[in-house]
Amino acid sequence: MHFAVPSAIEYFSSLVADDASFSLTEVALSLAQDEFPDLDMQAALAEIDALGERLARRLAADASPMQRLRMLNRYFFQELGFGGNVNDYYDPHNSCLNEVLRTRRGIPISLAILYIELAGQVGLTARGVSFPGHFLVKLKMPQGEVVMDPFSGASLSREELDERLDPYKRQQGLVGEFDVPLGLFLQSATPREVVARMLRNLKEIYRAREDWPHLLAIAQRLVILLPHALEERRDRGLAYAELGRRDEAISDLAAYVHQADEADDRLAMADRLEELRRTGPPRLH
Repeated sequence: MHFAVPSAIEYFSSLVADDASFSLTEVALSLAQDEFPDLDMQAALAEIDALGERLARRLAADASPMQRLRMLNRYFFQELGFGGNVNDYYDPHNSCLNEVLRTRRGIPISLAILYIELAGQVGLTARGVSFPGHFLVKLKMPQGEVVMDPFSGASLSREELDERLDPYKRQQGLVGEFDVPLGLFLQSATPREVVARMLRNLKEIYRAREDWPHLLAIAQRLVILLPHALEERRDRGLAYAELGRRDEAISDLAAYVHQADEADDRLAMADRLEELRRTGPPRLH
């Protein structure tokens, strides 16, 4: 009996179909299939599990949460040598977990995903935090929450977090009577939100490079991940247009213009849609 191997996008669709079975590590790893079509997913997942098992064997069964945290930090940042890629921050490979495993270098969100996975394997509760401008990790401890910077390995105090947040709050006008508490920015991100942020990081990188094929692959994933996010349908349509795939572009942009009644760019997208409709299909010579 012959079984068809699912495509990368079909595999991704199955992984993100519902929140109950959503595995952050596996979904995040699957994003690398756009850059590495021959990626052995099971081998990479087994490598991550082996790292966690090696650490777990060193811990006494009665080790306290703080002992586990200290051991995890020493293991992850010092022994394994994970850290931020300060030399090439915008390399798309920083978002490919297989490459982060190989080079031990990544960006905050990819490092955070591996850190969260290993934390869970040694009995710690860690969650991602979509902090403005820099993804963080927080761990629930008996004495309160610990907030970590996965890029540097530093534990951040409330004062340091306020200092990091201040430029963003000023830019957004969240000062004075419009100020909002720090805790609002430290809420746990759901696995779906984490993956969306990873994909949007990649989308901006590929858009800046005008790498339309890779941008379209990312846009496809975002539409599947966030089916109700009209702006992702719009961006996929624009990527289709750049690649000359007129019919698909018209379909996506028409859906956006029809549904996004309150969008600031609705008229601009309507103009782009009419332009595509006027051009007609390319003539064959």
